Amino acid sequence: MLKPPYTRYARIYTYHLEGSGFIAPDDPDLIGMWQEDGKTILIFHRPKDQQVAELCRQKGCELFYQADLDYDDWEMGREIAPFTVGPLTIAPVWDAGQADIRIDPSVVFGNGFHPSTRLCLESLVSRHAKLPKNFTGLDLGCGTGLLAISAARLGASSVLAVDHNPLACTVTRQNAVYNKVEHIITVEQADLRAELPVTNVDVLMANLHHELLAGLFHYPSFWQAGLYILSGFMPGGEERLLASLPASPPPFLERRRQDKWCVWILGRII
Repeated sequence: MLKPPYTRYARIYTYHLEGSGFIAPDDPDLIGMWQEDGKTILIFHRPKDQQVAELCRQKGCELFYQADLDYDDWEMGREIAPFTVGPLTIAPVWDAGQADIRIDPSVVFGNGFHPSTRLCLESLVSRHAKLPKNFTGLDLGCGTGLLAISAARLGASSVLAVDHNPLACTVTRQNAVYNKVEHIITVEQADLRAELPVTNVDVLMANLHHELLAGLFHYPSFWQAGLYILSGFMPGGEERLLASLPASPPPFLERRRQDKWCVWILGRII
């Protein structure tokens, strides 16, 4: 996440450690820290070889991988630039042009510059007019919070944004503040494999790996929303997803693809 004196990203330096439970270093060059599945990733604006070596010595952990790369490479070579979907123009926080939503893309997923997030956003924009006035939303795997913020801009009265990654939750909260919708968006850190939030909402957006989605499909409590916008998978994962649908799923409304990524729209809100 951007903090003074930084106003944008250039090169980033990543350190992958065995072990978790660390407290994020108090370092002005720190972009963020991931902790998941017993591993920790530290990401900085500048190289920190000596500091990370000292951390490993103190904690008795091992550095098993490190890299320095251009920020565009972290984003798989995609340009981080303004784009427009329907009535919404989205821009990174460092862009000086006019925008409806400004996002710090940080180093988490779901920033709108990836096809799966873009597909979800396009689907939300195309369908939101048929949702109830002051509709409610749920954003599973919120990443930067773009979908939750977009729902707020399109008239949602409340949106719950959930991610397993604490850094994604921090970035989402900050982006909600940037866009003055923090009173509409609630952010929760949770492992969806262990607990599922209440899904009785007007629109449920889930941009998740197909294995995680398939697991969620087995829970009857997942199928309480009015409209489903589901992405984060490629055609190779669709067979598993189809096999995981309940006997009587919500009607299948639309399927689209972009750059090999897919989005499904299901629901009873035509």
